[in-house]
Amino acid sequence: MKAISAVILAAALAACGVETAGTAATSAAIKKQELDQGKKTLEQAQRKINESMQLQQQRAAEDENQTK
Repeated sequence: MKAISAVILAAALAACGVETAGTAATSAAIKKQELDQGKKTLEQAQRKINESMQLQQQRAAEDENQTK
């Protein structure tokens, strides 16, 4: 009887460990996705800033040419 109880207890504890490992893996995958999305958002913002600055420089050059 003690042996059966020990086996059941060991199986229950092992299942708990597997669930914890699965949860950690899922959490890590979600964090990676969030990080990747953040990088994409940052790259898009940088592109938009660069485009805006180029457009501003072009307009400044055009204004300078028109005033001459």
